[in-house]
Amino acid sequence: MEDFEIVDLYWVRSQDAIVRTAEKYGGYCRAIAQRILFSQEDAQESVNDTYLAAWNAMPPHRPAALQIFLGKITRRLSLKKWRDQTRQKRGGGQTALVLDELAESLPDKSGVEDQILGDELVRALNGFLEDLPETKRRVFLRRYWYFDSIDEISRDFGFSPSKVKSMLHRTREKLRSFLVEEGWK
Repeated sequence: MEDFEIVDLYWVRSQDAIVRTAEKYGGYCRAIAQRILFSQEDAQESVNDTYLAAWNAMPPHRPAALQIFLGKITRRLSLKKWRDQTRQKRGGGQTALVLDELAESLPDKSGVEDQILGDELVRALNGFLEDLPETKRRVFLRRYWYFDSIDEISRDFGFSPSKVKSMLHRTREKLRSFLVEEGWK
């Protein structure tokens, strides 16, 4: 089923919209949630919450890219769940590591997610990413949007882990310089 047909199901309030969404994008959303939460149960809960959020958002919203729309919701809900959990148990893990790496390049220390949500900063970041060579952009997004591990990225791109780490470090430094030039830091 095409994305526009699934969105149309949401607009007519057909419960089949969630079934079709789960069939087409359930694995994609679970993968995002799993990389952030490291728990199948918590990931599935985030995915279910994603379906509810999509149901509540359509109408009035009609996403042009359903996969990206669902991915953003899943990521936001999973990060919120992760923050709530780590407040309680102060655990570590891959999610904390990824956010800490990126936080060094972003303005302020008042919360990476709060800063990224600002419309102007989002536009600046998108402009920065668009100017990167495709491979560097894909590696950067795999690490900081999808929370992939260094080993996963290395394997998928055929690079050594040290090359991936170096590429990410250089890109973060370039991002930091870009944000300074743009007046964000």
